[in-house]
Amino acid sequence: MNRMPALYIGHGAPPLLDDPVWSGELAAWSRDLPRPKAILIVSAHWESAPVSLTASGAELVYDFGGFAPKYYNMRYDTPDSTALAARIAAMMPDTQPVHQHVSRGLDHGAWVPLKIMYPEADIPVVQMSLPTSDPGTLMQLGARLRPLRDEGVLIIGSGFLTHGLPFLKEFRIEAAAPGWSKEFDAWAAEALARGDVDELASYRSNAPGMPYAHPTVEHYTPLFVTLGAATQADAPGDQRVDGFWMGLSKRSLQVA
Repeated sequence: MNRMPALYIGHGAPPLLDDPVWSGELAAWSRDLPRPKAILIVSAHWESAPVSLTASGAELVYDFGGFAPKYYNMRYDTPDSTALAARIAAMMPDTQPVHQHVSRGLDHGAWVPLKIMYPEADIPVVQMSLPTSDPGTLMQLGARLRPLRDEGVLIIGSGFLTHGLPFLKEFRIEAAAPGWSKEFDAWAAEALARGDVDELASYRSNAPGMPYAHPTVEHYTPLFVTLGAATQADAPGDQRVDGFWMGLSKRSLQVA
């Protein structure tokens, strides 16, 4: 089997499911990919150490508020993922135990984009927690997971390239992007085009638009799991999605 790519995607809020533009971009992207045997996704919405894995067949996590009732009734029932969870656990060193959660299912950072990309829900999915915000450690984690790509597993880091929710003035999908969002997005786009991992990792001090673009950093740091899983972390990736949604950057990346 050919090696699967690894992705960093913006996952949006549940209304993404009703946005024909962005959902169309994600759906078209998934059609261009080889069909995965399984999916491992790391979402901004589960920060937990040690590394933790979701339970196969567990209920979805509806970790959002203020949206239409229909979103709280949505399902994404995927096939048994026990084998993938066991494979992931076996890849971790003895000094870094993995917690196999007994009741936690996929959160919206996982099931919302996957519902668009793989609407049949016929691929096993494991969500892994984000155990740290340190770029170097997350890249090491991605590198440890890299062999899964040769086994048909699609590795996805799920976040949002800018996520300054407290600083947004309006919440329309087509709202104009604030300056801090545009500046951070342009900086990241240039660094990704150069494959400049050191620059991307130095975002706290080097990126314009901080800290407004990321008052907390969990929507940015899944990028480093993706880069770590790349065949060559400093090779320029394919920026498959760009533009803004509610003023936030939806720029997304595919690495070989």
